Amino acid sequence: MSRIGKKPVPVPKGVEAKIDGQTVTAKGPKGKAEFVVNELCLVEMGDDGVAIKPINKSKNARSMWGMSRTMVANLFEGVSEGFTRKLELVGVGYRAQMQGQKLVLALGYSHDVEFTAPEGVDIKVAKPTEIEITGSDKQVVGEVAAKIRKFRPPEPYKGKGVKYAGEYIFRKEGKKK
Repeated sequence: MSRIGKKPVPVPKGVEAKIDGQTVTAKGPKGKAEFVVNELCLVEMGDDGVAIKPINKSKNARSMWGMSRTMVANLFEGVSEGFTRKLELVGVGYRAQMQGQKLVLALGYSHDVEFTAPEGVDIKVAKPTEIEITGSDKQVVGEVAAKIRKFRPPEPYKGKGVKYAGEYIFRKEGKKK
């Protein structure tokens, strides 16, 4: 039994939820989004929110049950509050700045790295060494953060590179004489 799947997803205040077959649509202050639930799960609108149940007791149906419930919960959270990922740049001369819609990164290469955010994702640079990525889709926000981090991942000797805020970099000892 899925412990997560058993609980219905409450609809937050200010969010309008609609179910059309297997499609759950949510409209809120941060925008509109939809998710198509797997056909192995049943979707019902109740008094306490959106309930998701497996169609039968097969392993596939049970594995889709909890995941579908979490995706619907993320859908509601995204259109009501949104998601945020923060990145930090560690290293001498490493900095970020916004030029219009482009994020320009100086990461120790002979050239600056330019990154254009996809639609629905906002990038803010509060300090030259901090990047904040916000959006209503958790997956897209995570992908954008991962792409930016991939330009210069943190290295284990000095810890230089682009890292997630709060990420611990396992340090290695350097060469000895």
